[in-house]
Amino acid sequence: QVSLVESGGGLVQVGDSLTLSCAASGRTDSPYAMAWFRQAPGKEREFVAAISWSGATKYYTDSVQGRFTISRDDAKNSAYLSMNMLKPEDTAVYYCAAGLILSLKISRYNYWGQGTQVTVSS
Repeated sequence: QVSLVESGGGLVQVGDSLTLSCAASGRTDSPYAMAWFRQAPGKEREFVAAISWSGATKYYTDSVQGRFTISRDDAKNSAYLSMNMLKPEDTAVYYCAAGLILSLKISRYNYWGQGTQVTVSS
């Protein structure tokens, strides 16, 4: 069992930067891929970014490519999402997820955090 806790969300202005953190605890010795998803009001949860357990492979959804960076620090059992040039359409609850298979699909991730709100004001 793995527990995930996100932090770092908040209210920012268009063009600002923000870094989200995801702290993992529990059975963190398995080679988990980590991912970030987001859910805007009235919309389905969508994939944002994912990183393999080694950190060598990263995936991004097109809308954040070049603006967001996913990373991990296994010594700290943490994953991060650095977000630059934020736009109003980035407003959502951001969720951290862990799974044994690197994927863009929600169903591939077994463990989820409670989410952290990011609001980008224009």
